Amino acid sequence: MRSVTGAVLISLSSGVLAGTKEKKEPDKRPNILFVINDDQSYAHTSFAGSRFVSTPGFDRVASDGIYFTNCYGGSPGSAPSRSSLVTGRHHWQNKQSGQHASSWMKEHVPFVDLLEASGYYTGFTGKGVDPFQYARSDEDSLWRKGNAAGHPFNKHRYQKNSPSDPRTAKGIGLINYYENFRSFLQQRKEGQPFYFWYGATEPHRVYEKGSWKRNGKKLEQVDVPGFLPDTEEVRGDMLDYAVEIEWADSHLAKMLEYLDSIGELNNTIVIVTADNGMPFPRAKANCFEYGAHVPLAVSYPKGFPGKRRVDDPIGFVDIAPTILEMAGVKSDGMLPISGRSFMNILRSEKEGIVDKTKKYVYMGRERHSSSRWRNLGYPQRAVRNQDYLLIWNVRPERWPAGAPQMMNKDTGELYPMYGIGEDGTFHSDRAFTDVDDAPSKTFLIEHYKDPAIQPYFELAFGKRPEFELYHIGNDPFCLYNLIGKKDYAAIEKELRQALVNELKRSEDPRTVGPDKEIFDSYIRYSPVREFPKPDWAE
Repeated sequence: MRSVTGAVLISLSSGVLAGTKEKKEPDKRPNILFVINDDQSYAHTSFAGSRFVSTPGFDRVASDGIYFTNCYGGSPGSAPSRSSLVTGRHHWQNKQSGQHASSWMKEHVPFVDLLEASGYYTGFTGKGVDPFQYARSDEDSLWRKGNAAGHPFNKHRYQKNSPSDPRTAKGIGLINYYENFRSFLQQRKEGQPFYFWYGATEPHRVYEKGSWKRNGKKLEQVDVPGFLPDTEEVRGDMLDYAVEIEWADSHLAKMLEYLDSIGELNNTIVIVTADNGMPFPRAKANCFEYGAHVPLAVSYPKGFPGKRRVDDPIGFVDIAPTILEMAGVKSDGMLPISGRSFMNILRSEKEGIVDKTKKYVYMGRERHSSSRWRNLGYPQRAVRNQDYLLIWNVRPERWPAGAPQMMNKDTGELYPMYGIGEDGTFHSDRAFTDVDDAPSKTFLIEHYKDPAIQPYFELAFGKRPEFELYHIGNDPFCLYNLIGKKDYAAIEKELRQALVNELKRSEDPRTVGPDKEIFDSYIRYSPVREFPKPDWAE
């Protein structure tokens, strides 16, 4: 791994090495502020047109910089998506280090290590590259000791129930992200470039139900996605979600103001995104649009032509090589990167499709929560081009949202089907546990016999065919599967081949083996639930 010194610097505005003619000082290396929210779908920023979410921080970055309309997380779940992001590799290439709540191995070096070695001052606040199990003692000799996001800065916290507590809902975390960012900057050496990861834990659940009522929101503002019933319960749930998005964005807005006040904003590349989609049924933990399509905006006043919308497909595996190129650092020391830098797009002045050679992005999932017999996952692989999404459900015999019935781990007692008690109420954490417990989930389950609700229940919890194909422009909610339709045979063939080619190129065990079930063998370090043996396992 080669260090980058002050004598070898990258001028991002011109793309050439800074010169020394007439004793001109070389350009400063750019600072990088990377912002990643936890569980936010692409549609839920005011810049994207949402009527019930206000995100002035994101909007500032998007309006001044480049707004990407087609960015996809590496997975519809946080841990594998973040794994793809920091390694530049598909999560299925990262063994345990690409699987939810498993161990992070030393061999999977994140790009932040290389930035630090090259002279960057690095740190993070909030949620890092998680949930993973990092080394607990010297006995975990093959595991990474520290978080793959860098050095933690989480000292500044709000005092719960204090009169000065400014949090707008009880479900919001206690970490004061903005103050930790200020503290981080105040501790760096003068003139040292920085890389900082701001990982909001919002809008991850649990939410304070009804928090929207005291935050100036109205039920009629909500645009309910077509895979959920348009009811007051769902609308209120989405407004509570919006409250948490706005909280996370408020800290970004203050960070931008602070950088401006100290004269650093012009030389800071700001990247804002989310790890996966919203924590609602048929969204998070699914490779549909609202599960994997995330917001992305990038600004660099000094170096990137701004005020642009770009439609090129961008995947999380592309972010690591892009950030390394931003910093002028090679990937030496990391495992081979599968993604491709999109610096050419950032430097361009074009809008729409900028790089016609960049046709596809890929994503997938394995185990999310502990939600099936023997802790099995629901493996998916997916490919998206500008217009269509193809999903391969590798084990369609399994329940995509988790098994509909659980067992008491201590007694072996079988809980009622769908987790519904004798009184007709749903008992949280007793069925479909790949879907976060939420008022929307409870409503669907408790009303599943209602003819008006039953179709939504099936969309969220029912089994699915092995392949699904959706025309996103016509069907952003992924309701109409086009597999086998004559008019779409050519695009189905194209996307299937593109997906197979990438899975083979990246040596996905699900495709090339030798152990196609290896992902289910990795230890899960979070709690494991018990389920009855399914019929297909006989």
